[in-house]
Amino acid sequence: MTLTLPDGPGGGVREYTPRPAQVRGVFENAGLTSRTVFSAAHVVADPYADTTPDSPAAVDWDATLAFRRHLWSHGLGVAEAMDTAQRGMGLDWAGAAELIRRSAAEAKSVGGLIACGVGTDQLTGPADLVTVREAYEEQLALVEETGSQAILMASRALAAAAEDPEDYLDTYTHLLRQASEPVILHWLGPMFDPALEGYWGSADLDLATDTFLEVIATHPDKVDGIKISLLDAQREIDLRRRLPEGVRCYTGDDFHYPELIAGDEQGFSHALLGIFDPLAPLAAEAVRTLDTGDTEGFRKVLDPTVELSRHLFQAPTRFYKTGVVLLAWLAGHQDHFTMVGGLQSARSLPHLARAYELADGLGLFPDPELAESRMKSLLTVHGVPQ
Repeated sequence: MTLTLPDGPGGGVREYTPRPAQVRGVFENAGLTSRTVFSAAHVVADPYADTTPDSPAAVDWDATLAFRRHLWSHGLGVAEAMDTAQRGMGLDWAGAAELIRRSAAEAKSVGGLIACGVGTDQLTGPADLVTVREAYEEQLALVEETGSQAILMASRALAAAAEDPEDYLDTYTHLLRQASEPVILHWLGPMFDPALEGYWGSADLDLATDTFLEVIATHPDKVDGIKISLLDAQREIDLRRRLPEGVRCYTGDDFHYPELIAGDEQGFSHALLGIFDPLAPLAAEAVRTLDTGDTEGFRKVLDPTVELSRHLFQAPTRFYKTGVVLLAWLAGHQDHFTMVGGLQSARSLPHLARAYELADGLGLFPDPELAESRMKSLLTVHGVPQ
């Protein structure tokens, strides 16, 4: 069996033969020991809902929670209601709050690790710093009520309201004082969200880093770790080496994660990654290999996945979710390729075809025939005869 795939922007086509199914080992104990690993998980839209891109998100809760159980079954933690879940790109605060409540309850029922995003996205217009702080507090209270760990996400509203680094220091130190348990601080770069340009009070990343570290230094006992999503491996390493003792670095670098997780003689990064949504089986296999002390084996499993990750996260990076959901559909984790806000249309057909090809080459599809059939249906709808 072969597929006819689009071959670049010129309108040509080429033939592709899918690889056969790959049998992976089954692990009775799915726990990971050498690294703490979170997958930022996507939400499954309700394809039967009569919605528009401006409507509140319609979520298929059963399929969404089933996918989280899939991640937990591999030993990964779930980073809930993050940008991978289309937070701020179709999923509003009401939807995110419901997602947090449901996922936290599901985590308790299966013993899964979970951390949830705390932001300010209930604010729909300009806001002053007091209002931004109150919005953060509302979301922090909800996450803590569920028993989940909190991830203090970067805020578009704070970026718009803050005039200097002191405004960030005041806001975050207040929130750290309020937190009942150590949180994860999240630095999301403008490649993921252009509205976050100049976060921490400066477009100069060296100055921004100093402010970020000053925030941590005010209450290091309230900071479990930091998540860095700047797609700059050396900057992450330099920042990691400057963290106070006991504060972890969770890489959010979807371009350089194998070497950052493997680490060096001065330390390593844990992980909180959107790419581990589609890569869950391989990510878990790699970290279990690392648990044995086999860094070379870890890299052998994970290094080949970087090409797929760089493809999904290519500019404009914020639309990486489209490829993530495509692969979930092709892998059989959901029955459709529909996204909250209609974002299934955010990537081109050649982009999606290449994502399929790379994922198939990695053996990511439990049922390659199902993936092939679904990809053929997508190609046919878009005018590529099969």
